[in-house]
Amino acid sequence: MKNAANLDFSGKTVLVTGSTQGVGRAVAEHLAKLGANLILHGLNEDASAREAVLRCQEAGNPVHLVTHDLLQNPPSGIQEFVDRTYQDHGPIDMLVCNAGTYIDQPFLEMEFSRFDRTMRLNVYAYFLMVQRMARRWVADGHEGRVVLVGSINGRLAEDVHVAYDTSKGAVEMMVKSMAVSLAPHKIRVNGMAPGLVYTPLTAPALDDPTFKQWMEKHTPNGQVPGPDACGGAVAFLLSDSAWHIHGQMLLVDGGMSAWQQPDP
Repeated sequence: MKNAANLDFSGKTVLVTGSTQGVGRAVAEHLAKLGANLILHGLNEDASAREAVLRCQEAGNPVHLVTHDLLQNPPSGIQEFVDRTYQDHGPIDMLVCNAGTYIDQPFLEMEFSRFDRTMRLNVYAYFLMVQRMARRWVADGHEGRVVLVGSINGRLAEDVHVAYDTSKGAVEMMVKSMAVSLAPHKIRVNGMAPGLVYTPLTAPALDDPTFKQWMEKHTPNGQVPGPDACGGAVAFLLSDSAWHIHGQMLLVDGGMSAWQQPDP
């Protein structure tokens, strides 16, 4: 039987997309503390990216930064990015797809360009990244592991987030479909869906005390945490402890998705 308590990633290389800030960075830092070698990904090598590298390096393991615009020339651009990263820093053992976008616009006003951009980054890029990596793993006989970062919005809709909600709903079904397709190859695919957490993307809303109090009231445990709340969940899904878990979306939302509505 597998070791049911193994959260040691020593010697394992993990690529985390969108990991220079927010949830992706928190996941990378958590994995670094558990011994993983990290490949961080961002759009540019900016101050945030350099800080993320330094924070992950504090754990004493190798950390590399790769930059690429995942919207550039799909599908060939993403395929070339995966191949280049694998050749320069591989072999890659695990993949966390986190890079995404979040655009507010009511449905009746939604411009197709915004909807298209959301789907290309939140859905198509995930599909292409996993497919390219999985083809390498299958060819090499490697037992790879994947976590796709979704959102509570993949299950609970909001009127001004039609594009985002649709994309995250698609992510959850990709988790299931990819898991069924890849499990025979000993590749595990799962997902982690945060509720509202405090990141640079959500800060403008959460800095409003009224909105923050409203969100706390609508969350059973009464908390709107930072992105570090997500690191342990992803680590568990990637670990040997989750060896028999395939195609599941783990919601990290303080119980919000379980609550029909808060008490009056």
